Amino acid sequence: MDNSGRKEPSRSIGRDPYAAFRFNVEIDSLVVSGFSEVTGLTFETEVETFREGGENAHEWQLAGPTKFPSRLLLKRGLADADALWSWYRDVMDGSIVRKRVTIMLLNHAGEESWRWVFRDACPVKWSGPEFRADTAAIAFESIELVHKGLALGSHSGRHWLGFFRDLFR
Repeated sequence: MDNSGRKEPSRSIGRDPYAAFRFNVEIDSLVVSGFSEVTGLTFETEVETFREGGENAHEWQLAGPTKFPSRLLLKRGLADADALWSWYRDVMDGSIVRKRVTIMLLNHAGEESWRWVFRDACPVKWSGPEFRADTAAIAFESIELVHKGLALGSHSGRHWLGFFRDLFR
């Protein structure tokens, strides 16, 4: 109970799970707005199994290399700003410019709570809108990025990905 005699809720707003729709995207320290979807935050550690001679009760399973099985996909409404298209067009022209892409998850107050920093991202696919005269849908563009791993990020001011620092060098 609080000081007024009311029973406190079992969960406060600070302990609720974060809403997936509250996020920002930075590309080389510039916040890029309007993204409706970010997917591909997937990391997987391969498991190597082997049998030991004379040991029939079990297999040994060892953690192997970590990989990124999917590409980072950024999707947003198409507008006059053509930064994503220009970045991909440069790649098509042979000028590959790798950039740091940061995904920041925000809490209920709009403050950063989680951060994923992808090193040396490079666009490998750009998709434009699908046109249909029978709908009033928003025109979207998307860009798929490959990257060289997850760099050190922070969680509420604490370093939470320190174990990735040496893994992805």
